[in-house]
Amino acid sequence: MNLGVLLLAAGASQRMGRPKLLLPWGEGTVLRHLHSQWSSLEPRQLVIIHGPGAAPGQPALAAELDALGWPVDRRLCNPNPERGMFSSIQAGAGWAGWLPGLTHWAILLGDQPLVRTGTLRQLLEFAARHPDQPVQPSRQGRGRHPVLLPAPWLRQLAITPAATLKEFLASSGQAVARWESTDPGLDLDLDEPADYERALALRAEQLAVGTR
Repeated sequence: MNLGVLLLAAGASQRMGRPKLLLPWGEGTVLRHLHSQWSSLEPRQLVIIHGPGAAPGQPALAAELDALGWPVDRRLCNPNPERGMFSSIQAGAGWAGWLPGLTHWAILLGDQPLVRTGTLRQLLEFAARHPDQPVQPSRQGRGRHPVLLPAPWLRQLAITPAATLKEFLASSGQAVARWESTDPGLDLDLDEPADYERALALRAEQLAVGTR
């Protein structure tokens, strides 16, 4: 599998009150953790989509990307992030900078740092066994992220009239291959401060029992 990954980071994090990707996590930030985690999975291309430079939180995000050595040519700007998350997904789908030869494309939320690396590795293995289908992890029967798409779907996603990723997948006429997981990290998004505090507590529990 030749994987391209799009990390969504253009949101304003209004409910959180500060940029989610810059929240402290382990010895660094959520962004640093996700960068390390996904780099260990060896995608061919890891791209981040962010908001305009003057938008709240974006200068600090750019500074963290610089500190990580994130290549400038793998940073994509969504000039209108107020249109919602799907606008970032479509901007990523239509980006001309993806490397040739990619077979799959993963849409990665920036607020799920609790998902285990082993879970992601198993998800990629599942996707390799279903190369022509979109793939989604599932937890207790409910679809979660990240969603993986075969490369031909990327072109369709860029021009779809659908309003959301869920609507796009439903309109395709092809069943999404679901991979059921027991990883509780799939359940928790960092939307509000209470979510972040809960995530920190769960991370401490995972470290105590060695499940990270």
